[in-house]
Amino acid sequence: MIELLSSIEYGPFILSFKLAFITTLILFILAMPLSWYLSQTKSKIKPVLEAITALPLVLPPSVLGFYLLYTLSYNSSLGSFFDEYLGVQLVFNFTGLVIASCFYSLPFMVQPLQSGFESINKNMLEASYISGKSKFYTIFKVALPNIKPSLLTALIVTFAHTVGEFGVVLMVGGSIPDETKVASVAIYEFVEIMDYKSAHIYSAIMLVISFLVLLSVYIFNQKQKKSFL
Repeated sequence: MIELLSSIEYGPFILSFKLAFITTLILFILAMPLSWYLSQTKSKIKPVLEAITALPLVLPPSVLGFYLLYTLSYNSSLGSFFDEYLGVQLVFNFTGLVIASCFYSLPFMVQPLQSGFESINKNMLEASYISGKSKFYTIFKVALPNIKPSLLTALIVTFAHTVGEFGVVLMVGGSIPDETKVASVAIYEFVEIMDYKSAHIYSAIMLVISFLVLLSVYIFNQKQKKSFL
């Protein structure tokens, strides 16, 4: 067993967790105001915004990956601007992986938060506003503490989903060791060269990690429900 574990290259797993952590942090910052707006607004454009936000759930990863690759590449205006004026390449590096992951995992952060905000008693929010508290204070001091299950679900599921990404990150980042070769891409390459032993080991590790992540979410949510009874 020790010999088996010592033969594993942990670089792809470390890179996957690093990508997932950064993506989750960025999405939490970006998705918080969007989720709040979607939960509170009665605007006619709300269904449009919700549909755009949920697109990664139904789009094939290859489609999303293609458009991201085209948009971020040097051939596009955005890609050429970053490359020429800022000296930053947006594809086939870790920066490209983060951008692609943020787009691909966006609904996994937005939807749980939106559902949580929508479930809050409106009287609590109105009481906060009446007492003179700002919207920022209301969100972080009143709303968030009352949607802990939704918040935890958003964070953990986003993290787990990013760890398991494949199609989008492969198209945008490729497979550069210690740069863009995440665990899912490593498994794909093992299968391609018919190294099924390594593929089994990497897949088993991913399976266990995914199961433990989801189990922790369900256990926490169950405890939260019992505490309200």
